[in-house]
This record gives sequence, structure tokens and C-alpha cells, in this order.
Amino acid sequence: MKPIIYQLLPRLFSNLNPDCLPNGTIEQNGSGKLNDLTPKVLRQIRDLGTTHVWLTGVIEHAQKTDYSSFGIRPDNPHVVKGQAGSPYAIKDYYDIDPDIAVDVPNRMKEFEDTVERIHKSGMKVIIDFVPNHVARCYHSDARPDGAPEDFGAMDDTTKFFSPQNNFYYIPNQRFSPSVDLGSGDGEYVEFPAKATGNDCFTAFPGVCDWYETVKLNYGVDYGDGTCHFVPVPDTWMKMLHILLYWAAKGVDGFRCDMAHMVPIDFWHWAIRQVKAQYPDVIFIAEIYDVNLYWPYIHQGGFDYLYDKVNLYDTLRAIQTSNCSAARLTDCWQRLGDMGPHMLNFLENHDEQRFASQQYAGDASLVIPSLVVASTLGTGAMMVYAGQELGEKGADAEGFSGADGRTTIFDYWSIPTLRRWLAGGTPDLRNLTAEERALRRIYKRVLNIAATEPAITEGVMFDLMYVNLSNPALDPHRQFAYLRHKDDETIMIIVNFGDRQADVAVNIPDHAFDFLELAEGSYDAVELLSENTGTIDLQRGTPFTATVPAHGAILCKLTPRK
Repeated sequence: MKPIIYQLLPRLFSNLNPDCLPNGTIEQNGSGKLNDLTPKVLRQIRDLGTTHVWLTGVIEHAQKTDYSSFGIRPDNPHVVKGQAGSPYAIKDYYDIDPDIAVDVPNRMKEFEDTVERIHKSGMKVIIDFVPNHVARCYHSDARPDGAPEDFGAMDDTTKFFSPQNNFYYIPNQRFSPSVDLGSGDGEYVEFPAKATGNDCFTAFPGVCDWYETVKLNYGVDYGDGTCHFVPVPDTWMKMLHILLYWAAKGVDGFRCDMAHMVPIDFWHWAIRQVKAQYPDVIFIAEIYDVNLYWPYIHQGGFDYLYDKVNLYDTLRAIQTSNCSAARLTDCWQRLGDMGPHMLNFLENHDEQRFASQQYAGDASLVIPSLVVASTLGTGAMMVYAGQELGEKGADAEGFSGADGRTTIFDYWSIPTLRRWLAGGTPDLRNLTAEERALRRIYKRVLNIAATEPAITEGVMFDLMYVNLSNPALDPHRQFAYLRHKDDETIMIIVNFGDRQADVAVNIPDHAFDFLELAEGSYDAVELLSENTGTIDLQRGTPFTATVPAHGAILCKLTPRK
């Protein structure tokens, strides 16, 4: 199965408030809830071809809202980014964010019911596992009986490093970042200072550092570079317990935040143990170094990795920086046999929206990038909630600012999703004609990617090497390849140009031989338009087609009986 992952932040996804205030509180701006993921909403998500829902920001994280009346220890607001806080500053690995609960004391039950609804809708559940760092004020008030002690509870704070410490300390120095820590009773005081999450091993992180987080210690002494993995570090044991805790609740996969900042030895140890009990659970690594792909797959044991610095960056450069489409060949060649382990995307919570002014500026230009990301390999594909509606991320929400992204730090609502979910029930009639058309494109492309055997498990044959000097195809703006499985072949041609392209694609003899393509008559279905016809496929005869500006064709060829 080719996973099609739909990422959503419940806090944002179903918030219907049209009058949010920058830097507004939850009382002013509101928050979406897990219960809003109703069977009707989930059916619409499933209709896009989705196989997995990634629930982002469900584990309890630091925030400025006071839930002390529910037994939740408040966070110091000076070490929280935004009113809602970062979903990646975890304050209790065993609890659910109270913001997304209708009934706060029963927030775990609401999460469990949501998992059950997603499963009944025919999809699986992914949540974040944030292993590299925790919130500055980490404290578990929901730690189950038999669980290990809190992180740092038994640390020797006089040492920068100890193999059994959970944190790194800067002895005899007070935490003094270049941000306001308050004064009087509200001042945030940390002594000795702990190292900051982005490998900042001083007491003086800057405003651009992850000053709201504390780096976790997996047995690596960053003072001298030595590793201390025997006996098994205490942090490893605690993290394994957390993974098994969530797997036991029916979670089907973990998107592992900043996986490359955690030793590969831990992943090799932990993933094997989780899969021994839950063999179908998948692990996805957020990773930003192509040189680490192979070890994190084959040694670490990850099922999928972000292909951000390879395919994503190339597609973005083609769209925004006049990069040649022919550079896409480099992307799959760089991967070799790792292709099936890639997770492709055009958007996520860290990246700017495709339709934003900082990226493409127009959601309708997405087709060639969407087709390539979805069909070039057999690995996973991900979309971010609102992407399928052309969300621009144009709001200046507060802490996040107007940066082309949808905030993860603020209480806010997403304009396109808000209109789609008006009244809490999805209704396409609330969208513009352009938004409805875009959603149909996403639905068609993603369902093709999820169901066509030539794409889900077939082989890819790049046609560019015999077309780079072809006057009937512009390799700077067009890219062509075949996907093949058994007796079905799909000719895929994308056009990043702003003019319609009448192309004649050369198919080399090697493609006929390697794919065992027979010459002769084929039934042809253009999968996007569903137009049908016949094609005579012969060696030495180019495949001709008209590809719309900023468009694509996916022509499925089946030998005529």
C-alpha cells in the first residue's frame, strides 16, 4: 500500500471562529476539538484517497492557558512561544493537550474515541513522537502507574554530562536567554541551566534558538564526542515506555520529530522492540540530510523519511527559481533503492503554503508538482490540511507573523477549512468554484497514486535521457517518465511552463526491453480527464500529447486483447 497521509492540527482544523485576534487567547479565538473529527468529516478526508491521518499537536505541550483547576501544572509564559505554544515543546508525554478536549478531565477518552472513529472510517492514525527535547517546564501529571520517573527527576545536576542523566547541564550558570524571563513572582528561574533543544550547550540561547525546550540526553557526551550506550541509558528506557504506551492505544504510526538529532543506535534499539509487539506500526523520520537516509533506513529501522532536501527543494526551485525540470532525474538517482522509503510533500506545518506569496502565489499551478510528488516513487505522499483547498497562509496570526505558513503557536482558524466546515459539517458549496476545482484535482491525483498498481508497486523509467536534445520537448519545463506494472504502463508528462506544450516524447528501445513492452495497439485512458482512445505503440515512434500549461497527463496504456 502507498500511504497517503493527511496532516492536521486539531486545534486549528475545526476552529470556526472567523474573527480571531492576533495573539488572542483561547477565550478570544477558540480552539478546534478532537470531537469535531466526526464520521462525516473523516469520510471527506478519506474521500481524498487518504490512508493515514497525522494528528499533530495532540500530546500535551507547554501553553499559556491556565488549566490548573484540572490538576495540570501551569507553564511559565516566558518560556512559551505564542499563546497556544509549540506542539513540539512537550510537557507531558502521557497526556493529551487540554485545548482540544471538550471535557478536559476526559481528554484521553476523547482521544481514544477519535482513534476508533478514524479506524472505523478506514484510515490509520499517526501522531508525533518528539524524542529530542521537552518543554522547559516538563512535568507529567498523567504518568501511569508503573511508568518510569519524570525526566530529570534523578539527574545529577552538578555535571554537564552523565550517561544516566536525562538532561545536559551548564553547572554553576543560570539560564539566561536573550528573551524576557519576567520579574518578581512570575520570573522564570532555572539553575543550573539546562542545554537547549537545538544543541545549544550554553546558558545563553538566542531568540532564534529553541529556548522554550530542553535537550534530552541519549548517552552522547557532546563535550568530548564519546558515546555511552552500555548500559542502556535511562532516557532510552523512558522513551521506549512512551512509544509502547501510545501503540497500546491503537496508534498506527509515529512521525519522529528531528530524528537525526537522536543517535541512530537508539532508533535501532527502540524501533525493533516496538515492532516486536506491534509489527504494523510505522516510523517516519523528519530528517534533513540525504547522507543520513541510508543509515536511518537500514540501521535505524525507519519505514519512511522526509525527502525534503531532495525532491521537495527541487520542486520548489523549479516553481520559484527557474530551476530546470530535468533536475528531477537527479532526485531519484540520488536515492537508488531507498526510493520506496521516501515520504514526499509540498506542504507541512514547517513549510510555506504552496499558494502563499512566498511560494507559488497561485494554488492552480500545483498540478505538475503534485503529480511528480505523488507518482514518481512508490513511497508515501502527504498533504497538509487546507492544501487541497488552496490555503494561502496569509494571516499574521500573532507569534507566527505573516510568513506564508499556518501558525502552530497561536489560537487561530484556517479560512478555507473554516468555510468548508461551516456549521461543523463539510459542505463543498461553501467554497469558491476555484477551490472546489482544486479539491477535485487533489482527489483525483491522490486516488490515482493510492490505487494504480503501476504507481503503488511498479517500476519507474525516466525518459529524459533520450529527450534532453529533443526539439519537441523542453526539458527545462517538461518532465516525462513511465510507471509500469505487469501489463499496465502509465506515461506521465508534466508541464511546469505557462504555455500549453505539444510534445513528442521519445521512448528508447531500452524501455521496451526493460519493461517488456510489446509493440502494437493499446487502449489508452488519460487518468486525470478520463478521456479514452487507442494508441499504436512502436519502437522509434514518439509518444505525442498536448499537455496544458501548469498541467499534466497520466496516460494509462493496456494492450488491446
